Amino acid sequence: MEEQSKNKYETLYLNKIWWFINHLNKTCFTSIKTFESHYANYEQGSFYKRHLDQFKNEKGRKYSIVLYLNQNWKDEDDGKLSLYPLNRAQKNISPLEGRMVFFRSDKMEHEVHPSLTRERRSIAGWLKN
Repeated sequence: MEEQSKNKYETLYLNKIWWFINHLNKTCFTSIKTFESHYANYEQGSFYKRHLDQFKNEKGRKYSIVLYLNQNWKDEDDGKLSLYPLNRAQKNISPLEGRMVFFRSDKMEHEVHPSLTRERRSIAGWLKN
């Protein structure tokens, strides 16, 4: 997703993410300088195994953010995101339209389970320093 997008919905999304970054920097001293986002489309049955959103040679990603775009998602569709916090129970999150998930890229292992009945759409992004 390009910073100079002419699409009004993309512009709204980008402006809200910049507002959130400014809020994090002022209140949590996160030193976030930039972010990247892209549309993600998972075909029915596709998944991501448990991982971190951090490259071994490039440590710039600090926070991951996902905005789900799935209309009328049902439990039987599955396709959940599982978060694995240290010393705590696994958290399963359904990809409901409008839901946003935010977590540490370098510390929170997670996986995306396959959707059993349909494709799954989101905007995935990373706040970077």
